[in-house]
Amino acid sequence: MFFSARFLASSSSMRQISLLTAAVFVTSLGTAHHLQAQQITPDKQYVDQVKTLADQPAVKKAFQIFIDLEPQTKQDHLTLTEIPSPPFKESVRAKKYAAMLKEAGADSVWIDEVSNVIAKRKGRSGKKTVVVESHLDTVFPEGTDVKVKPHGDTLYAPGIGDDTRGLTAILAVLKGMEKASIETDADVLFVGAVGEEGLGDLRGVKHLLRPGSPKVDSYIAVDGDGISSIVHRGLGSHRYRVTFKGPGGHSYGSFGIVNPHSAAGKAIYYFTTAADKATRQGVKTTYSVSVMGGGTSVNAIPYESWMEIDMRSESPEKLNEVDQLLQTAIQRALKEENTIKRQGPDLTVDVKKIGDRPSGKTEATAPIVQRAVAITKYFNAEPQLDVASTNANTPIALGIPAITIGSGGIGGGEHALNEWWLNDKGYLGMQRILLVLLAEAGLNKGGKK
Repeated sequence: MFFSARFLASSSSMRQISLLTAAVFVTSLGTAHHLQAQQITPDKQYVDQVKTLADQPAVKKAFQIFIDLEPQTKQDHLTLTEIPSPPFKESVRAKKYAAMLKEAGADSVWIDEVSNVIAKRKGRSGKKTVVVESHLDTVFPEGTDVKVKPHGDTLYAPGIGDDTRGLTAILAVLKGMEKASIETDADVLFVGAVGEEGLGDLRGVKHLLRPGSPKVDSYIAVDGDGISSIVHRGLGSHRYRVTFKGPGGHSYGSFGIVNPHSAAGKAIYYFTTAADKATRQGVKTTYSVSVMGGGTSVNAIPYESWMEIDMRSESPEKLNEVDQLLQTAIQRALKEENTIKRQGPDLTVDVKKIGDRPSGKTEATAPIVQRAVAITKYFNAEPQLDVASTNANTPIALGIPAITIGSGGIGGGEHALNEWWLNDKGYLGMQRILLVLLAEAGLNKGGKK
């Protein structure tokens, strides 16, 4: 999942979207999701490299192919969008996507143990491996109507942007490389990954890059729209489900036994008070007690009280600091509730981590970032260096040069039933992805045999 703050109000898009709706999108995306954007000027050596690469006849041919393929790319987009891909149930879409990658010309295609789709395109030397990836899953549960509903030039459907457009874009890149006979020096893996959203917890990429797996040298995630954003900082998160448990009983007859709600309330107070102080300075770090539940009746002492907590930071140190404050608050609340009981057994607590997204960054001076900046400027767009939570978090945390870039076009309403995408020069997204990929994988000017 990645959201772009940019909303380009082209004449065609504004025919379909009211000014009021557009204003809502600008406000919500700009303040909530386009986090701490930074601008940067690339080193001249990368600007020169990009110009040389873009001037190659095979690359120019691929650029035109992307334009020529637009009708087929749209059909691929519609086909994939209308295959439901709920969390942990991506297998049907995975099978179709694997078939599409095979038909596009990949040397080998397989679906791994967790349903990641992996298509390998062999390079001339194969001494390096570059991954270009989008995620298969959407946030929408089974039964959601995913039929695409066109309104003029704009396509509406749950998941059409996040991240079905990304899947379609890298499929088109593979087609363009094949039709233009482009050969890379490095092996390239085109990946449709499972488990990027929510409680999927990046499980697909974690499996792809698990200990002992084949070495990956560069990682390009494609998520979000547009051609400006370059996510090089991973917004990590820890998520917990905390459940205080007691015997429960009548509110009058069992008075004096431990009360899970009382302990949960204390834990929230102690945690948020300490976390507030810890997060007022330094790298932006957030915390939220997001969901709560428990209890059966107004005249019954609850037997359990549960809550789900989210904390986020791009700094591993700050994330761990706030995490420890939570653990301390939980134990303090547990001890205090047990101390004041008048009868019955002690309260217990179960602390379960339900999400662990690693944080970290690929330095802005790293070649992959510099190349992406130079390439973005090549397309006359203003590069924005961002922090976000995407599949690139995992390779970044492992020290693999990694970024997330958009798939082109304009979109909005991510994670909502009225999600939309507009093909406003969407082919630029594929052209940009191709240049970043070739800059990392190396181009054999002799072409593919």
